[in-house]
Amino acid sequence: MQPLRVERHAPEWQIWAALGTVYLVWGSTYLAIRVMVATMPPLLGGGTRHVIAGLIIFGLLLARRGPAALRLRRGEWLGAGLVGLALLLGGNGLVILGERDVPSALAALIVAVVPLCVVVLRRVFGERVARGTFAGVIAGFAGVAILIVPKGISGQVSLIGMLMILGAALSWSIGSYFSKRLELPHDPLASTGVQMLVGGAGLLIVGGLTGEMGLVRPERFSTESVTALVYLTLFGSVLAYTAYTWALQHASVSRVSTYAYVNPIVAMVLGAALLGERIDLTMFVGAAMIIVSVGMVIRTESRSAQPTGALEASPAASEEVIEEEQLEAAEAASVDEELAAEASHPA
Repeated sequence: MQPLRVERHAPEWQIWAALGTVYLVWGSTYLAIRVMVATMPPLLGGGTRHVIAGLIIFGLLLARRGPAALRLRRGEWLGAGLVGLALLLGGNGLVILGERDVPSALAALIVAVVPLCVVVLRRVFGERVARGTFAGVIAGFAGVAILIVPKGISGQVSLIGMLMILGAALSWSIGSYFSKRLELPHDPLASTGVQMLVGGAGLLIVGGLTGEMGLVRPERFSTESVTALVYLTLFGSVLAYTAYTWALQHASVSRVSTYAYVNPIVAMVLGAALLGERIDLTMFVGAAMIIVSVGMVIRTESRSAQPTGALEASPAASEEVIEEEQLEAAEAASVDEELAAEASHPA
């Protein structure tokens, strides 16, 4: 995917409106998933959500830019499709399955380690990682252990469900990492549309193969579950992602990435207020460790990605130095783009 061009002329209120939409809507999707799976087949529900959202996004692209917007190369379909399977079939699918037994606030906190998992993948594949980044990763995974181990040992929360959600974070991280290394459509919305269609189709197929078709009994679907599915489709997938994409074009990545540690807080508040989920001391401690560590990683990586700045005009400035400055700026843009993928949203 080509790096998104940042345009800084947008009014501040518009930027904050977009960020506020991402904060609130993506923070609320964990609660909506919890409500949806109460009476609906989880994988078929998730697949329906993403297929419809993908069709809506493709429809918007056709209306705005015509058929040319959807003329993608085979490699772009393949790359976006593979990323969609990792993000939505693996990532979102495991979140949906896990939330049958795991409170939405706890699920959101576990998922918050996605940027930390991406750092581990980068190191595994031979990339250099700053010490400050590693310190954040260690603190973050310690926070996850505080969340999972006591509740799993005591049986207070399903250990399998929590491990599913941790697996969702890993799958989403894999998709995020390789999304920068596979051929994807240049248009972010076209790429998202393909990912949603392929990933949603994968969820529908797996749901059918695992016997969920026998659970499709519309007369048993609660009004709350149906409303949650509509909300996830229109607001969680279409509106919030459009706001996120717009924000990336008009604000710095480090600023947009703040949603990675705002969303869990929103999910905790909504889960406690609307579903009566209990927030205990271990959740507060684990949440603090994870959120602080994610913030540390994002800030450290963002600082390391800053270009050194333009050279002052000087007869002594050689062409070699100018080329080196341009290379550093290009590398900074690449790292900034990867930061956006790391701070992703499996719900």
